[in-house]
Amino acid sequence: MKKRIVALLMCTAMVTAMVAGCGNSSSEAPASDDTASTDTASDDGAAEGKDITECTFAIVPKSAGNPYNEAEAQGFQEAIEAAGATCIVSYPETATADAQITVLQSLISQGVDSITVAANDENALQATLQQAMDAGIHVSCVDSKTNADSREVFVNQADTNLIGQTLMDAIYDITGGEGQWAILSATSQAANQNAWIEAMQSVMESDEKYANLELVDIVYGDDEPQPSTEQTQALLQNYPDLKLICAPTTVGINAAAKVLQDQGSDVKITGLGLPSEMEAYVGEDNVCPYMYLWNPIETGELAAYTAMALVAGDITGAAGETFEAGDMENSPYTIVEASDGGTEVIVGDPFEFNADNIAEWADVF
Repeated sequence: MKKRIVALLMCTAMVTAMVAGCGNSSSEAPASDDTASTDTASDDGAAEGKDITECTFAIVPKSAGNPYNEAEAQGFQEAIEAAGATCIVSYPETATADAQITVLQSLISQGVDSITVAANDENALQATLQQAMDAGIHVSCVDSKTNADSREVFVNQADTNLIGQTLMDAIYDITGGEGQWAILSATSQAANQNAWIEAMQSVMESDEKYANLELVDIVYGDDEPQPSTEQTQALLQNYPDLKLICAPTTVGINAAAKVLQDQGSDVKITGLGLPSEMEAYVGEDNVCPYMYLWNPIETGELAAYTAMALVAGDITGAAGETFEAGDMENSPYTIVEASDGGTEVIVGDPFEFNADNIAEWADVF
């Protein structure tokens, strides 16, 4: 992953005039049995699409006030607007499925052409997202997936199993391969967090290499600073022999690192964090020797190109399809099968942030 200035180029392939313009998707009349619709698949598997410059694309992040979510939304919005389309960034009031459902229902009533959501609950959004698709709105998800029946494609920041393996390798390395460790997650319903934790447990259980590591607890800070702080303090109190906390959440790792530093604790932290928030804590002699993440701006950017490709009819979300993503490093991207029976497109691999590069990246996100 290289440092990129988010100056997005017009994606001319996506703004090619199509046979139908955008507008209130729910008001379009369905095609008769013998008449081709602009939203049905063509003979080669792709759908006839729309002129995206006349379309409205919405993104629904997990919550407001979270720098990771805001960076992701930034990448999405800049890509959409650079292509000449309209973007709506709509944050839920809280990091809950119910709050997202309220936002989604509003977007459906507005007749947007595309919704991209970072789900706070994998299953709770299904009925509302199905309602959106029934209304002719294209639905994709980013960062945290919905179930396969309520999306066309998932924009996954990195391969789930690779994240699990990478984090377990870091835990093994930092602890010396033995001792007690715990997980500080976001919400108990977060699909991405749960998938990464399951992948970590699978790695640990399938390889004798990790036999001397004891996972003593999994706690949830609800992706909020104060609950994450309190959960970290509880872990330190409940497990005096604890050696490491792994937080696969940017909010959690930041809160936990502050607690460990303030208390002068010997417990170490690793996981997934924002360089801009974690710079003061990263280093071999610090509370966080190193950590991982990906560029959330790029994740949002790819989500935007995916949404535009769906609306333009360049893809349908089927495995094996490819599409261009502007000047992104790994473009063109290929849609692949996901473990839940749906499909996904993967941004790239996890990236290690350490004492040698943290300052450079702290200026980016």
